[in-house]
Amino acid sequence: MTSLDQINGIGTRASSDAAIIYVCITCRHSGESEGEPLPGAALATATATAAQGTGISVREVRCLANCTRGPSAAIRCNGSWTYVFGGLDIDCAGALVEGARLLARAADGLMPWRGRPAPLKRGLIARVPPLDFQEMNVAEDVG
Repeated sequence: MTSLDQINGIGTRASSDAAIIYVCITCRHSGESEGEPLPGAALATATATAAQGTGISVREVRCLANCTRGPSAAIRCNGSWTYVFGGLDIDCAGALVEGARLLARAADGLMPWRGRPAPLKRGLIARVPPLDFQEMNVAEDVG
């Protein structure tokens, strides 16, 4: 078990509605040469530390396919939209945890703009609908 697994309590059952933060551990800043430690790995460790005791899980992933705007992370909850962020650094760990809290508390499954930390406003890459999402047909609802 890795130190990140120990921080996240891997092997224990978490609430299915708990927020999960996925952090790309292979990310580096655009144009940065290869070297250790990778900024994404450092962000994952810092985020896991910031999430301790919150019920939020932090999981390492090898690539979020956002290499031109890395380091990257994604936040999701069951039944909610998934948010992908880029242009992050180690100082954004607390912002990712706060964003996960906001998403977990959002009744409509959308992370509110108001109260969202600045790195999650300027670093938004994509918002992906939940698996069971169905767009409301306005014409059917009006007629």
